Amino acid sequence: MQHASRGIALKVGATLAFSLQYVALKLAGNMVPTGEVVFFRAFFALIPLLILSFHTVGPRALVVTARPWLHLVRSAIGSSSMFLGFAALKLLPLADITAFGFVQPIFAVILAALMLNEKVGPYRGGAVVIAFLGVILMVQPHGGFGGLLASGLTGGAALALTGSLCSAFVVIFIRQMSATEKSETIVFYFMSFCAVLGLITMIWWRVPLTFAQTAWLIAGGICGGFGQIMMTFSYRYAEPSLLAPFDYTSMIWAVAFGFLVFSEVPAVMVLAGAAIVTAAGGYIAWREHRIGRELASRVEAV
Repeated sequence: MQHASRGIALKVGATLAFSLQYVALKLAGNMVPTGEVVFFRAFFALIPLLILSFHTVGPRALVVTARPWLHLVRSAIGSSSMFLGFAALKLLPLADITAFGFVQPIFAVILAALMLNEKVGPYRGGAVVIAFLGVILMVQPHGGFGGLLASGLTGGAALALTGSLCSAFVVIFIRQMSATEKSETIVFYFMSFCAVLGLITMIWWRVPLTFAQTAWLIAGGICGGFGQIMMTFSYRYAEPSLLAPFDYTSMIWAVAFGFLVFSEVPAVMVLAGAAIVTAAGGYIAWREHRIGRELASRVEAV
């Protein structure tokens, strides 16, 4: 129980760090191109990772991998998610973009069934359908699905949802990579790929930054790096199914920071939809945790 409590504390800390990252990047201003934001976020996130590596696997071990091509694919999809998410951040309040992020675990359940042949029973399937109803509510203040289809990927909601779908693909890849790859290595290659990609885009799209903008972008990158580390280590102390419900504490931070820093008041429909998605995702996590405990009990009995 002591280790589980440590994992929960790290998970909650990760949600706070990621929320602070969004605050810092939003304070940098909407005029900063997305690629420039991605570069600062990824490059300065490497600093906490390198510091951590001296106390864990060692800096040299960060680059050791048996599956370089899988890292490339995972990083390409993950960078797409980051670009989409930061583009949506320019258009959406903090609470809204956080709410759309809650759809990622639901997408992951569907993709796991399609790509990994994981069994999705009637309970989890029903939870996915209920979560979809929550998504319908969340997109209503942004023109509904009809408006999103008509405007393509120009709407913040469409960008955020597509980013969540890419994140779900990343979850599938990490499940496949975790058997042979260290968590620190996965994060290193992902951050490095994003930093290089963001730097390339800056050849065409960049703006001169003020001292304040630079400081906020660096702060966002460092907060994101600490969030990545705490999230990674949380799974060393507790099961994913136990930690999953604590992802939703990010909505508390988002609503609080959005109101206190940006005077944002989330739409009622967004909060209602987020509550439905949270309940559905929490149920899936609880059921997976329960099934895992039952299987463990059977193995011990044998």
